[in-house]
Amino acid sequence: MASISITVDGVRYDDDVEPRTLLVHHLRETLGKVGTVVGCDTSNCGACTVLLNGRSVKSCSVLAVQADGQEVTTIEGLSQNGELHPVQRAFHERHALQCGFCTPGMIMSAVSLLADEPNPSTEEIREGIEGNLCRCTGYQNIARAIEHTATTSRGGVAEPAAEATSAAAANSETQEVAA
Repeated sequence: MASISITVDGVRYDDDVEPRTLLVHHLRETLGKVGTVVGCDTSNCGACTVLLNGRSVKSCSVLAVQADGQEVTTIEGLSQNGELHPVQRAFHERHALQCGFCTPGMIMSAVSLLADEPNPSTEEIREGIEGNLCRCTGYQNIARAIEHTATTSRGGVAEPAAEATSAAAANSETQEVAA
């Protein structure tokens, strides 16, 4: 057994773990953080994504002993004082989920992306979530939710992507006619 001390969602935990225990299993089985989903156990799907010192990691590819002395944020730790995190709220409002299995990992990857790049392009959003698989939504509403979060976090008012695309096309046509 190895002794570890991990701060998870702001609470310090001191535990003895088998050195081969994956972080995802420690979070779920020992600490009860079941929002962190075990998807594939091969680091392909991203459902188990958490933040380790603010950076997204697939917790099925990290040993619990590697997280010793580190800070882990799970999907349960994002909301504050009963209020959803802006990314969680945007996923809800923009219908960026269907069955919900990939949602925790997708949200955690989005939080990490927006921390690194507060104003991502559509391409950067798609690249930022490419390690997370969703079999239900087709990613359109997920990308829109992340874009909405980025826009509203800057104090702007986000337009739904379809309306923004239509407005841009109309603008382009107007400019061509004027020329």
